[in-house]
Amino acid sequence: MQIKYIAVSLQTDMIVTVVQTDIAWMSPKDNIKCVEALIDKAPASDIYVLPEMWNTGFVTDQAVSIDQNDTINWMKATAKKYNAAICGSLCVNDEEGKSRNRIYFVKPEGDITTYDKRHLFGYSGEDKYYDGGEKRVVVEFRGLHFLLAICYDLRFPVWLRYQEDYDAIIIVANWPESRQYAWQTLIRARAIENQCHVVACNRVGKDKMCSYSGMSAIIDSRGIPLIEAEANREMVITSEIDIDKQNYYREMHRDLYNRDNFKITR
Repeated sequence: MQIKYIAVSLQTDMIVTVVQTDIAWMSPKDNIKCVEALIDKAPASDIYVLPEMWNTGFVTDQAVSIDQNDTINWMKATAKKYNAAICGSLCVNDEEGKSRNRIYFVKPEGDITTYDKRHLFGYSGEDKYYDGGEKRVVVEFRGLHFLLAICYDLRFPVWLRYQEDYDAIIIVANWPESRQYAWQTLIRARAIENQCHVVACNRVGKDKMCSYSGMSAIIDSRGIPLIEAEANREMVITSEIDIDKQNYYREMHRDLYNRDNFKITR
């Protein structure tokens, strides 16, 4: 099987910052203020990644009452201000009136790519209030390609399997402290099996359901953390993604050439 590697542009590295936050319940203004302060500590990145439902907390039955226009406009303005992409998920109601857990990947020029969470977490009731997405989404930014994913998607390796279409996975989450070992194991597993970088952003703090310890990380294509956030602390972590090094590793350890020839219909 012949593998096509995507990273063929002049830029083959990128600076990525993960913003690990506590989230004030149903308070977009407070959460925007918190994120602004953290981003100011890492002003030289290409991409800033925020947690799942970063401006409200993980809401279910209240999702239909939230207007996200101000938050999306803030993401556009911030992306332009820092000449960087801003990526994180919001609870939204789409044009058909369906509630979605949706990633917004906002570029500096104002272009937006979205991804709707495919795998809804029934244990928390997410599947009762939200409709799941149907398409994998890969976004291109400055020559690199990123597969977008949200929290529970992490447990489904077939959905995230490399299909000659991405350089790295971005996963945003509200992953509970009680399952922290699974979080740390699975972000490494997805990196190892796809020989790709994984940019993993989790929240800290508490809501009415869970406690969250964070442990966000940027993982390289060998499954080794380039940098990890501390547990239970709001902070930013920044690392460079080097795609030349990743592609060299893929060529030396040709696991992707031997993978099962199965593809998901997009």
